[in-house]
Amino acid sequence: MIGQLELIIILVVVFLIFGAKRLPDIAKSIGKGIREFRKALEGRDAEEDKNGKPPAGGGADGKEG
Repeated sequence: MIGQLELIIILVVVFLIFGAKRLPDIAKSIGKGIREFRKALEGRDAEEDKNGKPPAGGGADGKEG
């Protein structure tokens, strides 16, 4: 696990690299990406529940069957 000291060091380095002006934009972009990812997962789960089986298109490798 990452301890408090390591987390603080990582945040300071990120702050120094990107600066104070870009950090809110970066956080907003990350949050938007996470929301879209969750929405896509919920849509897939809803489609599986509705059909009773996984959606067409196969598994993680993209092959059907």
